[in-house]
Formats: sequence, C-alpha cells, structure tokens
Amino acid sequence: MPKSPRSAVFLSLLAATAFAQAAPRPEPEILTEDVTRFYALYDATGGRPTVEQIEKDYLAKGTPSLGAFAKARRVTAQSIADRLAKDPAVYAKAKDCLVELPEVKRRVATALDKLAGLYPEARFPPVAVVVGRGRPVGIADNGGLTISLEALCAAEFMNPDAEDRFVHVIAHEYAHIQQTAPHEFEPGDPNATALRYALLEGGAEFVAELISGNVGNGRHAEWTRGKEAEIESAFARDIDSTDLSAWFGNYRSPDEPYDLGYWVGYRIAKAYYLGAKDRKAALKNIIEFDDPKALLAQSGWTPGMRLPAKVSGEE
Repeated sequence: MPKSPRSAVFLSLLAATAFAQAAPRPEPEILTEDVTRFYALYDATGGRPTVEQIEKDYLAKGTPSLGAFAKARRVTAQSIADRLAKDPAVYAKAKDCLVELPEVKRRVATALDKLAGLYPEARFPPVAVVVGRGRPVGIADNGGLTISLEALCAAEFMNPDAEDRFVHVIAHEYAHIQQTAPHEFEPGDPNATALRYALLEGGAEFVAELISGNVGNGRHAEWTRGKEAEIESAFARDIDSTDLSAWFGNYRSPDEPYDLGYWVGYRIAKAYYLGAKDRKAALKNIIEFDDPKALLAQSGWTPGMRLPAKVSGEE
C-alpha cells in the first residue's frame, strides 16, 4: 500500500532529524608537525642550523599554514637564523613547551568541540603550531590559526603555566576566526573606536573562557582587582575615541598593566551574556555583532558592576 504524501513528508523529516543528530561534529586539525621537524633539525645541528638547512629541511617542507605564516609575517630562513644567533635561549626554552603539545592538543580539541555545541555556526579551519623568528605570537584568518611556539612559550607574563597559556590563547584566537565584524580599518576611520576593539578582543576573551575555562591573558584579573570602577569609568569616557593608545597595544613591561581594553570588553560581553534569556543567541550576537553601541546598551554593563569571576558554557 503506497504511503500518503503526509506520511512521506513526515518520514523524510524524521530521517533528516536522525541524520543531523547522528552526524559527528567537525574535528578541526591541530597540526604540530612543523615544530617536530624544526626541532629534529635543531637537535641534529646542536641548536645551530644554517640558513640553507632551515630553508631546505624546515621551511620548504612546511605545511600550508607555515607557508602562509612565513609570507604574512616575513619569516625567512635568514630571519630565523638571525634570531637563533641573537637569542638562542628563546629556542632552547621553547623545547620545554614542545613537550606540552600533546596535552594542549587534547584540551584544545575539547574546547573546540564545546564551541561547536555552543555556536553551531562555527567554522573549523586548522590550528597549526610552527616555529618562527620570535614574533608574532600568531595570526588568525579565514584560513585558520597559526601559533608561533617560541613566541608564545616566552610569554610567561600572560600565564606562568605553559600548557594553560597555549590552550587559552589558542581558544581566544580561534574565537577571532568566528567573528564577522571587520578587524582592520584605515587610519582615521570613525568606526575604529575603543568600544569596537574592546568588544572584538573582549568578546574573544569571553569565548575563550566559555570553551577553555579561562581567558587568554590571565594577568588582567590581577591588575584590575579592586580598581574595576576606576578603570571602567575611564574607559566609558573613551568609548567613541579612535585613539586606542590607552587601552590597546601599550605593552611596556611584563609587570605593568597593558591591553586593559580587552578586559573591559570581556566584562561587557559577560554582562550581556549573563543578562540574556537565550544564552546561545547571546553568544551568537557577541561573536557576530555589527553595532557596538547596541550591544553595549543591551548588556546592562556599568563601570565597576559586580560579575562572577568566571562563567562556563554549562550555565
């Protein structure tokens, strides 16, 4: 007996639902072969590979992520060799972080799986750990996230625990991959305000906390404790300013507070999330916002307001 059209539609919907529930979440690649290859060369040459060896045995055999990173940040065999000669301890120390990578990979995979559950629209390009010329810490774009092992390993001021530092910074940078608002502006663009950058960077910090358990820069909590109202009142006066120097990119030493705009934006995002009835929708808005003033108004944030120290995506 043939099925009625209504029964056929119902069965199709049921099958589609079952398939969607059974379909595995994407498993992003977490690539570490570049650092493994570099340190094989490093050990074989007593920590002094030549420019030719770095080019032939490391860069030429690299992953696409390493190639893109090298091109974008002027990483060459010569620049690596120069930094090795100038700061050999940086590369020797990075071997300590190398041994942390298996557990970092496991924890990052767990964090990104959590991101997939909280934000179904998430994209999962690869995460690659490479060796560069000592800076930058990494780059994130639509092609994925690339982290420089030796640069992040040296950034103990962010978090003294190397494993935690890698996990939380990678989670922060991966949040940037998901963001849809522009990150770069021409000089003088009135849209490049302190508030916009605070929500971009602070939003990424908040996503990192939700999925990995903490923010990328753990020092902000220490620097701001007891000064919340003072710092945020100052920021509130600067929200429309395009002079970002007081809030971003103002690192001077590991012991002086810097990038406090990240922390303020993180607090605004947290207030918005906690005040929302639909937290999954709230997270989507934090990631995809295009109107900083609207998100600020809806957040209920006020300078110095009390907020829980940490929020997990389970709440």
